[in-house]
Amino acid sequence: MPQPPGLNDAERRLWAAFPTGATVVLGDDCPAGPLPDRMVRAEIITQLLLGAEEPRPGFVAAVRLRGAYILGQMDVSGGRVEYELRLEACRLVEEPDFSNAATRELRFADCWMPGFDGGGLRADGYLSLSGSRIEGEVRLPRAQLGGGLRMNGTMIIASDQDKWALFSGGLVVEVGTFIRNAHITGGVRFVGARMNGGLFMEGTTLVNPGRLALDAMNMVVEDAAEFSRGFTAYGTLRLRSGRYNGILSFSRAKLDSGDPERMALHASHIQADELLLWPEEKIKGKVSLSYSRIELIMDHPSVWPDEIYLNGMTYDTLRGAEFKDRLDWVSRDREFHLQPYEQLASWYHGIGHDDLARKVQLAKLRARRRMLNPVGRAWNHLLDWTVGFGYRPWLAFAWFAALLATGTTVFSIEKPRPVKPPEELPEFHALIYSLDLLIPLDTFGQQLSYDAVNWARWVAYGLVATGWVLATALIAGATRVLRPNFDPR
Repeated sequence: MPQPPGLNDAERRLWAAFPTGATVVLGDDCPAGPLPDRMVRAEIITQLLLGAEEPRPGFVAAVRLRGAYILGQMDVSGGRVEYELRLEACRLVEEPDFSNAATRELRFADCWMPGFDGGGLRADGYLSLSGSRIEGEVRLPRAQLGGGLRMNGTMIIASDQDKWALFSGGLVVEVGTFIRNAHITGGVRFVGARMNGGLFMEGTTLVNPGRLALDAMNMVVEDAAEFSRGFTAYGTLRLRSGRYNGILSFSRAKLDSGDPERMALHASHIQADELLLWPEEKIKGKVSLSYSRIELIMDHPSVWPDEIYLNGMTYDTLRGAEFKDRLDWVSRDREFHLQPYEQLASWYHGIGHDDLARKVQLAKLRARRRMLNPVGRAWNHLLDWTVGFGYRPWLAFAWFAALLATGTTVFSIEKPRPVKPPEELPEFHALIYSLDLLIPLDTFGQQLSYDAVNWARWVAYGLVATGWVLATALIAGATRVLRPNFDPR
């Protein structure tokens, strides 16, 4: 087909190179301005992509252009593109529009553009924006990318703080999403996305402090989700209700919400095979893992934020922290919840550490103390000191032995007076008399036969009262009254 009239030299070269897929090099750098010998109209590229020129037999036709200054808008919206587009080090004056188009491979490498519209795009190959600078919004709602998404080294600067830098909803990416060493100013939205080949954002920086740096609610990732090895987020990462069939990693990352009262990581209701929450430094902001189901958690006390929500979360394995640190871990929620303690105790019991499981249960009841009224707190303290809430009954026997020794000593010095006729009196024994006072029932007949006198009378009263308290505490512990299965919120 003859070339259309009115083409400049650069456009004629591009038209002639298209049938064989040859690359047209107009320069090795991205032009800062409209240089006459590097100018190409976007409509010429659009015509070639939509089949205005026939491919040469034996060759793969393609638009391959380097170092061009592209005027106008490249608009193939709703069309079907059968040829590869590869632009390198090009400057696009207007954002290309590939919305609702069906295409092959699209590559914008080291380019400058004011945005990209790929809403509803269906690409058999990959979409690459690697190395490009985009001062605007990249839109990919409902896009389906069969060959993957590549944005390695890309810089995106949102035009307004109320707009997204990268906006998508229902995005489906096969093969893999690679956004490594990128720098994105503004929010990234992956709500409802399905990443079938993994999500890799190592070394990337997201900047949207005090706002959402990444909104990935309901996202499904097959393989790995790598927010690791230099990944930095200034703003909230919202991964709520996501599913990660592999590892979710924050190894050697930096998480900073930009506001201590905001979430740095909102990962409630997620499902993951493995969570590696081990960033480079302490997380700045809150973290929520509530109601999540995670098989393996690897983390470290040095990176935990001051406030972390764990209520409803279940896990199979914990790694990276000692027992005392785990007790601190479950107590960092400002509101008391039973479930995190019960889950931790269950895990220790499951791995054969029943002694540590009992200590977790004790910590749970002590933490619950702050939710009680003054009378309840006093009773809570008493049960803690006497029988360890039923988990340490030996404490009651220790108290009993100490009181028995005290009574024996006192009544050996200040013997009680008899209250029955001599023929009915059993022989007095200070140890048995003290034992009779401590046991709520008159077991040995000493209590009804002798009456303490003088100052020893007060010791007797104390032994009787203490005996009732110890008996009540032991009964309460034995019947699990002290282990309620309700949340007192």
